[in-house]
Amino acid sequence: MNRYEDIIEKIIAFRNERDWEQFHDAKNLALALMLEAAELNELFLWKKEDEIDSIDIERIKEELADVLTYSFFLAHKYNLDIFQIVEEKMIKNGQKYPKEKARGTAKKYTEL
Repeated sequence: MNRYEDIIEKIIAFRNERDWEQFHDAKNLALALMLEAAELNELFLWKKEDEIDSIDIERIKEELADVLTYSFFLAHKYNLDIFQIVEEKMIKNGQKYPKEKARGTAKKYTEL
């Protein structure tokens, strides 16, 4: 078993021991993911550039873990291979953002 399979097994067991699967439909997982991402963003809100490094790394880890957990639940629900879908997205992004045009710019692909 690899680390990904191990963590999926652990979070599914944790969820099932609490009978929370009933709440984990796609809509609620997507909303929970968005809310947890907002909590992660809140740690950075109103911080000046020189204040970013002073954010409590433990809080960042906790919120990022929540984001990843809900992402894993959603991927598991649809039987998606997270590594495959990221690789597929990188291919699409490579087509939208060719390195010759996108290098060094933050412009959206429609502006390149």
